[in-house]
Amino acid sequence: MTSAADAEPRRALRRRRWPVAPLVLAAGAVLAACATTSIETTGTQAAAPLCQVGDQRLSALVLWAPAWRVDQKDRAQREDAARQGIESFFAPSTCYAKVEVRRLPGTGDAGLPTDAALLSMARDASPRPDRLLVITVHELGPVVRLLGSAALVEGGTEVVLQLKAFGLPAGTPLADTRWHWRDGGALVVKGTGSLPQDMASALRQALGAGPAPR
Repeated sequence: MTSAADAEPRRALRRRRWPVAPLVLAAGAVLAACATTSIETTGTQAAAPLCQVGDQRLSALVLWAPAWRVDQKDRAQREDAARQGIESFFAPSTCYAKVEVRRLPGTGDAGLPTDAALLSMARDASPRPDRLLVITVHELGPVVRLLGSAALVEGGTEVVLQLKAFGLPAGTPLADTRWHWRDGGALVVKGTGSLPQDMASALRQALGAGPAPR
């Protein structure tokens, strides 16, 4: 008989450390081609895409930090995947003409600077950017749900982040949105290899950047 605990999501990283995961999982293997992407949002969304549009040539300062839950495992590996995803999205991106990415000191929501302090950092930057983005990463990793038996699996990967955006120099709030991005489905098992790409894909949705460049 299936217990209530068996019906809850089981995070793959809780059962094994990343360094010893099988190669098939490290590569992000998919057991069946039925993965779909879903997105849930809460908070205040931007009225327009946060990326530049048309002939705009905007600059941005991106400040980010993780805020893992208390029992989060493999924090260093998750943070490295988040960093890779953020940097890979902005490095070749058409989202902004110029971007500077900085990792904020500390972790956790309580340890982050206030909005006033973050805006002060942006105004002190040289040259001063047109936009300030503050990204807090709450979740990044594979998820596996057992549906009654090991033969019935629903899984994938997820990204949970909080995105704040401000227009400068006035410091006008543009967005303060929590994004929960999932990619997976029935009979899908994804490993850790896709996490940087998943992070970049979640940011693409959050910023309204359009399709990924080919």
